Amino acid sequence: MRDDHWIQFPREVVIGPGVITQIPKIFGKLGLKGETIIVCGRKTRKIAAEKVSELLDEIDCPTQIVTVEKADVEEVRRVEEQITRGTIALVGVGGGKSIDVAKVAAHRRGIGLVSVPTSASHDGIGSPRASISGIEQGPVSISTSSPLAIVADTTIIAKAPKKLLSSGFADVIANFTAVLDWKLAYRLKNERYSEYASVLSSMTAERMCNHAPLIGRVDHEKSCREVVKALISSGVAMSIAGSSRPASGSEHKFSHALDIISSKPALHGEQCGVGTIMMMYLHGGDWKMIRNALKLAGAPVTAEELGIPDTTILEALTKAHTIRPERYTILGDKGLTPEAAEKVATVTGVIPG
Repeated sequence: MRDDHWIQFPREVVIGPGVITQIPKIFGKLGLKGETIIVCGRKTRKIAAEKVSELLDEIDCPTQIVTVEKADVEEVRRVEEQITRGTIALVGVGGGKSIDVAKVAAHRRGIGLVSVPTSASHDGIGSPRASISGIEQGPVSISTSSPLAIVADTTIIAKAPKKLLSSGFADVIANFTAVLDWKLAYRLKNERYSEYASVLSSMTAERMCNHAPLIGRVDHEKSCREVVKALISSGVAMSIAGSSRPASGSEHKFSHALDIISSKPALHGEQCGVGTIMMMYLHGGDWKMIRNALKLAGAPVTAEELGIPDTTILEALTKAHTIRPERYTILGDKGLTPEAAEKVATVTGVIPG
């Protein structure tokens, strides 16, 4: 039986202040010439999408800007409807939703994607995965192609709210428990496992921990550069693994459960960070180190800081195992009892004891 595994990486990655002006050069290096669709949000249209459009018009790549409201299947279809035979690429400009919608639409139509993040809030900016709702209850991570290029202008990213950066930091910290869950599934369920992807993911999380004080300080542009590099590294680990396993485990299940049951969820990375504290406790690891790193970086570590009621946290803990049940984690097949959920949340300080 053949066991082929295709690995895709971005061909061009440019990170730094003012690098948005390099987009024409990147299009030239990639051999992209023709109609281009720019996918963005309402706010990011003014922040960066119109600038991208101007730059591409200068090299005779006519553009169309499509504004999306959310990352769901309806928006993906709407973008796909704008793609013609002459469309040579999509450019996703913005945070999570714009890039995810563009990523899925480009993958379905077999054309390339250029990722232009305007914030560093989660690892979707460079990964071959996208979180899309409308397929089933709650957001679902689906497989796509990796972006052809990533253009991360840290001058633009540094202007985004600080909490988006700490959310991205927390999303990388989640790699710690994601890898532990993956190893557990490998040992107990004989799941396919990649040592290379695992090591890269863990190393990226460790490096982020070392930079926690920097992320929490005012030197925003340098902080953005470090978080963006870490998010892209996590995306590469997922490409090597052929799945989101190196960066998504029980802590992500917890976050997705919150998305479903909470009336007002917090940012994805913030929820994953709090989930990582509790899941590391269940693994018997150094959850205090995780908690301290998140605090230093300015990320939430309690239900109150997330803005989510204690009861909702407990409910999400007991229901997290039902999210992607085929993905085995420390939560097991039956999940946590209400008593166990309350214990892990109070011992780790996520809710008051």
